[in-house]
Amino acid sequence: MSQTPENFSANLAWRHRQGWLFAAACRLATWASVVFLAIILLVIIAQAWPRLTLGFLTRFDSYKPESAGMLAGILGSFWLIGFTAAICVPIGIGAAIYLEEYARSNWVTRFIQLNISNLAGVPSIVFGILGFTAFVRMFGLPRNTIVLTLGFADVRIPLPFGRSVIAGALTLALLCLPVVIIASQEALRSVPASLRHAALALGATKWQTISRQVLPAAMPGILTGVILALSRALGETAPLAVLGAAFFITFAPGRINSATDLGQHPDRLLQVPFDQFTAMPLQIYNWVNEQSRDFQQQVSAAGIVVLLVILVLMNGSAILIRQHFQRKIRW
Repeated sequence: MSQTPENFSANLAWRHRQGWLFAAACRLATWASVVFLAIILLVIIAQAWPRLTLGFLTRFDSYKPESAGMLAGILGSFWLIGFTAAICVPIGIGAAIYLEEYARSNWVTRFIQLNISNLAGVPSIVFGILGFTAFVRMFGLPRNTIVLTLGFADVRIPLPFGRSVIAGALTLALLCLPVVIIASQEALRSVPASLRHAALALGATKWQTISRQVLPAAMPGILTGVILALSRALGETAPLAVLGAAFFITFAPGRINSATDLGQHPDRLLQVPFDQFTAMPLQIYNWVNEQSRDFQQQVSAAGIVVLLVILVLMNGSAILIRQHFQRKIRW
């Protein structure tokens, strides 16, 4: 049944109104979220402003709000994320290369891929429980200490690891691994197959093709995924709280509280992985739960601002790295 010109014009006008209403609803949702976020940030910054000083970044924690600082959390997070990256990045990228470039498509690889995808969605507290059992207590292993003599220093390795930096780093590495593997796989898949075929046709081996052509082309996506995974780990509180990491300490791992300490006692560097630690999210959580309103409002807000700035810088670096490498890609 054909439509009359009047009906057609009415239907067309209604469809245009529907499109306009949908676009307006999308704009409203977008700007509402931006406004809410801006209000929250402005309130936090206003509360934190009296405490945002250089001393807040260079002092250790204290029972007095006016003397509390975030140095222990900053240094603890630095060591924690450094060891986490050293553990999860080579394993994650290596696993992605194997699954994408070498492994055959069969039920084993599909089962592995399914489990990696499922692990990426597991709550972080579950990884904390696993880390507490596997690394802090090592499934009930009797307490012992291994002493390694290196000539210039002795390294004391506690077994189980206990509430140490290495236990936290291993736990966060498990948390980051699925994200790093999936991001690296997606980056490798984005490289055109013609690039591989051209390298192989010119006589390159498979490893030469992967290392000299595929990996450099996929590096922007890989590095972006790695930095975003480490940013997530930096802001995690639940797994570290389950591990029993310290909420209040007045020293950095290895007792390296400054560059002077590192220069005078370089042997302390070897003890960093096995020492106690705290992290920025743990300190903020501790301050929020204090009875003093100065801790709850001003000090905790200042800690939140510091953590947000570091997270923004890490995520911003991911964007800059991606743009830098994409300029060099030519295909």
